[in-house]
Amino acid sequence: MLARMTERVQFTSAGLKLAGLLHLPSDYRKGERRPAFLVLHGFGSRKDSDGMRIAAELYASLGYVALRFDFRGCGESEGARGRVICLEQVDDARAALEFLMDRPEVDARRIGVYGHSFGAAVAVYAAGVEPRFAACVSSGGWGDGVKKFRKQHESPQAWAKFQAMLEEGRKRAKRGESMMVPRFEIVPIKPELRHHLAPGSILEFPFEVVESMLAFRANEVVGKIAPRPLLLIHPASDTVTPTEQSVDLFMHAGQPTDLHLVAGTDHFIFNEGNRLVVNLVRDWLAQHLPVR
Repeated sequence: MLARMTERVQFTSAGLKLAGLLHLPSDYRKGERRPAFLVLHGFGSRKDSDGMRIAAELYASLGYVALRFDFRGCGESEGARGRVICLEQVDDARAALEFLMDRPEVDARRIGVYGHSFGAAVAVYAAGVEPRFAACVSSGGWGDGVKKFRKQHESPQAWAKFQAMLEEGRKRAKRGESMMVPRFEIVPIKPELRHHLAPGSILEFPFEVVESMLAFRANEVVGKIAPRPLLLIHPASDTVTPTEQSVDLFMHAGQPTDLHLVAGTDHFIFNEGNRLVVNLVRDWLAQHLPVR
């Protein structure tokens, strides 16, 4: 049975108020300290997306405290709307970690971080640079911004269009202007998958966001997660984030790291109620970060 014990919370990161929702397990008893998970949303999304709700409820149903929150500039959090700079989101994850560490329901030494897509890249990077995270779970993540964009804009025509956008954005930046870029010109998503985007997802971003993604290299820090455990899950044929990005993360990671490529699903892997994925996460957690 999924937990229904939730509390609206707020914490600060770089002076900005971030909005969150804390999930407690249905069998939680006052005075207990449980392991916990941060749940990090995808590109320009929000904590209230179906995928984030499903993931947080899954962790709570397995006995963990779970915190899903809006990164700065997203959802109900403060910050310039759409300014989702990768390293600033890493800072938000660290602030969320510290918030959880201070909660009386949480075992401060046993807090993991889960992220999906853009949030997965942030989760991996955050775990690599923040030793207080006890474990990391990445769903459809990525480790090299340049390689990711090159595959996402694979055809010669698409790559030429992307390069032209970069050139124009950099010209304007030199003049002190910030160009706005439509969401699907940054990260293409097939029309038939777009219903998975949360209502209120950001559809236009400042050009600095593109530059921050190009420069983001979770591959460079993923090896620092070891000997803490890392789970990489990715659709075997992902039409949004290239599958080889998680394979590449695995190649750069230390041990223990598990990589699972899941057939018959696409990018929004938690949205589909895939029992294989649920069982993978449950069994992996039981081995690497058990509730008791």
